[in-house]
Amino acid sequence: MLERTAIPDTTEAELDHVLTAAAAAAPAFGALRPGERAAMLRAAADALDAAAGELVPIAQAESRLPEARCRGELGRTTFQLRLFADVLDEGGYLEVTVDTADPDWGMGPRPDVRRMLVPLGPVVVFGASNFPFAFSTAGGDTASALAAGCPVVVKAHPGHPRLAERTGAVLTRALRDAGAPDGVFAVVYGEETGRRAVLHPRTAAVGFTGSIPGGRALHDLAASRPHPIPFYGEMGSVNPVFVTRAAAAARGAEILGGYLDSFTLGAGQFCTKPGVLLVPEDTPLDDLVANAAGRAAAPLLNARVAAGHAARQGELVDHPATEVLVLGAAGETGWTPTLLRTDAEALLAHHEALLEECFGPTSLVVGYSDEEQLVAVAGTLQGQLTATVHAEPAEPVAARLLPVLTERAGRVLWNGWPTGVSVTHAMTHGGPYPATTSVLHTSVGTTAIRRFLRPVSYQSVPQELLPEAVRDGNPLDLPRRVNGRLETPRRG
Repeated sequence: MLERTAIPDTTEAELDHVLTAAAAAAPAFGALRPGERAAMLRAAADALDAAAGELVPIAQAESRLPEARCRGELGRTTFQLRLFADVLDEGGYLEVTVDTADPDWGMGPRPDVRRMLVPLGPVVVFGASNFPFAFSTAGGDTASALAAGCPVVVKAHPGHPRLAERTGAVLTRALRDAGAPDGVFAVVYGEETGRRAVLHPRTAAVGFTGSIPGGRALHDLAASRPHPIPFYGEMGSVNPVFVTRAAAAARGAEILGGYLDSFTLGAGQFCTKPGVLLVPEDTPLDDLVANAAGRAAAPLLNARVAAGHAARQGELVDHPATEVLVLGAAGETGWTPTLLRTDAEALLAHHEALLEECFGPTSLVVGYSDEEQLVAVAGTLQGQLTATVHAEPAEPVAARLLPVLTERAGRVLWNGWPTGVSVTHAMTHGGPYPATTSVLHTSVGTTAIRRFLRPVSYQSVPQELLPEAVRDGNPLDLPRRVNGRLETPRRG
C-alpha cells in the first residue's frame, strides 16, 4: 500500500542549502571529461531500471496510469539517459572551433581564437503531471542538463510527490556512487518553493513542462530577476490536423479512425493530442461519432487536471459556434470522449476562443467548403508543437500549407499522428509561443542539451590554461572545426 503521508514543503532555508550546494558542485561537475559524465548517466539509467519493481507501483498509484504505460515510460527515461551518454562520448555537442593565429587573414591579422560550449550552472526542473517518469524527476530536462554538466534541482510535481522522492533517491545514490560531486542532484517540494527556486541567485536556468498560465508566470519571474535567466517552458498546443479532399476521398475512414485513437490516447492527456481536425464538410462522420460514443471511460491524472478539463470542455460546449456530436462525462472509472463540430468560417471568426488547448479527451472537427480555408486557418494559428497534413502526392494545397505550418510549428507531420514523440537526434519538441517560451530549442532529442550550454571564446590563452577540448593535438579526440575545416576524431 502506498504511503499517503504528505511530504512537507521545502523550507526557504533548505532550498538555499540545496542550491548553494548545487552551485558549489557546478565547477567540478562541469569540468569532468565528457566520458566521465557519460559513465554517470549510464549508472543512473542502470539504477533506475533496477528499481522498476519499486518505482512503477508508486507511479501507478499516484498518476492513475496503467502498469504497461508506466513501465514503457520508465524505459523511455533510461533510454534518454543512455542516449545523452552517447552524445557525450561522441563530443560534437561542444561545438569546438579553433582558429589559429593568421597574420594574413582577410580582415587583418587574426589572433588565436578557440570556442566551445560550457555549462550554464545549476538548473531548476519542473516536472510534468502527465509523464511521471519521462518528463519529470529523471526525465528529459534532467538528463540533458546533467549531460551538459549542470547540477539539477527538481521541483517535484504535486501529482506524484512520492514517485519524485523515490526516483530522486535512486538517482542521487547512483550519481554519488559513480563519482559525481555532492550537490549535483536534489528534489524539492512545494508551489512557493518553485517560485523561490526560479528567483534564487544560484539558479542559472529553468526547464518547465506544464500549462500556459503556470509556465508564463514562472517565465515572467525568471525575466524579472535582477539578473534574468533562461526559462525553457514547454506549454500548450492544439496540434491541428489538415485533411485535403483527395486524402479524405482516398482513405477517409482510416484517417478518422486514426484521429480518434490519437486524441483519446492516454485520455487525451498528451501535449501533442490533436485538438482540431479539418476535413471536407461532406465527410461522413457517423462511424466516428459512434466509435467515440462507444469508447470506454479513462481516468484523468488527478483532480486538478479533471477540473481544468471540465472547465475548458464546458467553454467549448457552450460556445455558440460549436455543435456537440458526443458529450463525454465523468464517471467512477474516468472520463469518456467529447467530440464537437464547427465549420471553417466559424473557426476563422472565433479562432481565439476555439483554437485553445483542451487538455483531456475532447476534440473539435471542423468542416471546410473550400481548400483555401485550410490555408486561411493555418495562418491564424498561434505557435504549435505539431501540425499535421494528410494529403495525397502532388496536391497543390499541401505544398502551400507546409510553409505556413513550418512558420508556426516545431514538428510538421505528413500522413501520420502527432502523439508519440520519438527520442532521437532529429526530433524537435518545441515551437513558437505559446507552445514554448524559447522557439530556438527542443525539450526532446539530443539537441535539448544545447539549452544548458553557452559559448565561450578563448583568445590568445596559453595552452596549459586552456580546457582540454580546445587544446592543440585534440587530446579528447573530439570532432572539431579547425581553421574552417571539420576534423573528425581518430577513434576507430
